[in-house]
Amino acid sequence: MNRIKFGTSGWRGIFCENFTLENVRIVSQAIADHLRAEGISNQGVVVGYDARFMGRDFARETSRILAGSGIRSYFCMRDTPTPVIAHELLKRGAAGAVNFTASHNPYDYNGIKFSSAWGGPALPETTRDIEQRANALQGEICYKEMWLNHASDRGLFVEVDPAPAYFARIRELVDLQAIADSGMKIAVNPLYGSGRGYLDQLLRESGVEVVAINDQVDPYFGGEPPEPAEAHITDFIDLVKNDATIMLGLATDGDADRFGIVDRDGRFIEPNYILALLFDYLIRRRGQKGDAARSVATSHLIDAVAAHHGVKVLETPVGFKYIGEYIRDKRILIGGEESAGLTISGHVPEKDGILACLLVAEMVAVERRKLGELLDDLYRRVGEVHTRRVNLRLSGDLAEEFDTRLETPPTEIGGRRIREIIKIDGNKYLFEDGSWMLLRKSGTEPVVRLYGEASTQAALDEVMAAGEEFVLGPCSG
Repeated sequence: MNRIKFGTSGWRGIFCENFTLENVRIVSQAIADHLRAEGISNQGVVVGYDARFMGRDFARETSRILAGSGIRSYFCMRDTPTPVIAHELLKRGAAGAVNFTASHNPYDYNGIKFSSAWGGPALPETTRDIEQRANALQGEICYKEMWLNHASDRGLFVEVDPAPAYFARIRELVDLQAIADSGMKIAVNPLYGSGRGYLDQLLRESGVEVVAINDQVDPYFGGEPPEPAEAHITDFIDLVKNDATIMLGLATDGDADRFGIVDRDGRFIEPNYILALLFDYLIRRRGQKGDAARSVATSHLIDAVAAHHGVKVLETPVGFKYIGEYIRDKRILIGGEESAGLTISGHVPEKDGILACLLVAEMVAVERRKLGELLDDLYRRVGEVHTRRVNLRLSGDLAEEFDTRLETPPTEIGGRRIREIIKIDGNKYLFEDGSWMLLRKSGTEPVVRLYGEASTQAALDEVMAAGEEFVLGPCSG
């Protein structure tokens, strides 16, 4: 029997192995029981899904289970981006949202992401309760259910279109007129995901010429994971690079909560750099003031921007839920993580790839320069920063050795003396020369995620080589 386990972004599994209709019903019942125990089930639940295979079918099963417990579903009429679901949740004052998505994972995955009433991904105490309830229910038919036609008749199943209200909010947050006035031609790539008809629609509506690719439903996502990382969007990069009339390339992932940005010359701009550029833009050009929050794995280029403008940076564990809390509490201007998640003050406490792309378009339109030029200018003002991440696979013996090694902190790694060790999430070693590395062990596979940062590419190469040797041993190279 496969136990239900919630990770940083909900419960995910592989079709026909552990992600089955039966387990979906069990998790849905556990969510219903959690909401009833919290005394908020009468507020209803937003139910949505991305463009994955059978997403709508799974979502309808959840609505049947919720109805069986007397809980109303606000059911999204089509596959819907994660940030749009979060916006609908807040608009309706619902008790939570159940979102069927595996985000940027390959086609054979799906997942349930539960968002709490405050609009962000559920915090660990909530997911632990749902997880425990679900595992206790396994092995028997324990769920209540109701046919959807009966649920509809009783007001427990209501179909909704969350797009118009979300569009209205984005128009308040982004200067679409500035984008239109720039005369830019923009390429858009939703990667066959639920961002279709959102980013492209908002740009076209503002009067921008848009070239869209991969904007139809494909449950196989064109044979690549729906992740807007450089390795998975080579067709998009080639499009932008080879068409001199395209000024910017904007991509979103499978559920449109992550972003991928391509400069007009075909250069992929790392999300870490985009976060820092936008933070600087909001303060310097828009005249906004406020602190930033970033995950422990995210570039300190944001810190350099904050120091330049006299504001602070708050560091969080990995997982956007922790950044979302700061947005909820109105403590920051911008929050982001290295894995291409971003939101800003006044918006949902959830990653929004659509908003991120539009803010980049606004920045390029207002500055009238390439992103590469803006990054060079930022380096001149705050200092140069280079960052990288790799995954290191461990054998059984190495996994045990690695755990033991972390228990006895070193004083130096690769000849760099350690100034401070941060253990918010994994082990982050801050070196005396200003460089750093982070080692985080995956909770689902024998992998250590190695993050590194330094002021030059040569120094970064040294940091990463030292980190790899520290994890795998001196013969790793």
